[in-house]
Amino acid sequence: MSAELIRNVALIQFARDGYEGASLSKIAEEVGIKKPSIYAHYKGKDELFFAVVNYAMETEKRRFIEYFQSQESKPIKEVLRGFFDWIETESMEHDHARFLLRISFFPPSKLQQDVADLVNPFLLQMQRILARWLRNRQANLYTSNVMDSALAYITLVDGTVLELIYSGSMHYQNRIRAAWPIFWRGFHIPEEGVKKNEY
Repeated sequence: MSAELIRNVALIQFARDGYEGASLSKIAEEVGIKKPSIYAHYKGKDELFFAVVNYAMETEKRRFIEYFQSQESKPIKEVLRGFFDWIETESMEHDHARFLLRISFFPPSKLQQDVADLVNPFLLQMQRILARWLRNRQANLYTSNVMDSALAYITLVDGTVLELIYSGSMHYQNRIRAAWPIFWRGFHIPEEGVKKNEY
């Protein structure tokens, strides 16, 4: 029995039941230990929760980078559009992704500020990674500020992901179908189009 095993079981329960629904007793039972044994590794539920938050963020950051690195040979439009499908698959197949989505939009009320203090820098990191990827691909964007372009894209992602959380896949995909073509026309300039910053 290890702190890592406790954290992994806690991740599943926090992702499924939320902070309020998960309990140290249930976590201990699933691990196969008595509840007091958890305190040898974590001071309490809050410390365990934040261990899970940090683990989930590190895992998702690595997978985020891997997604964009694995798409280097594809057109930018295809990669950015495909990211929506990647998010849906992540949330269906991986507890850490489902957990992050849950706490990003619905943090525990008693820990709301503490969660925000972790989630906001995490999202800024994702924005910087995406901006660097766009810069390296020499994307032909309407603005020369790739951080703004990355933020605009992440804003679209956030708006559609909310529908995935609330209403499920069909409504999520409907939102993407409606928003994506309009967003892309205002995001990218065809090679034969106007010069940057003219828009």
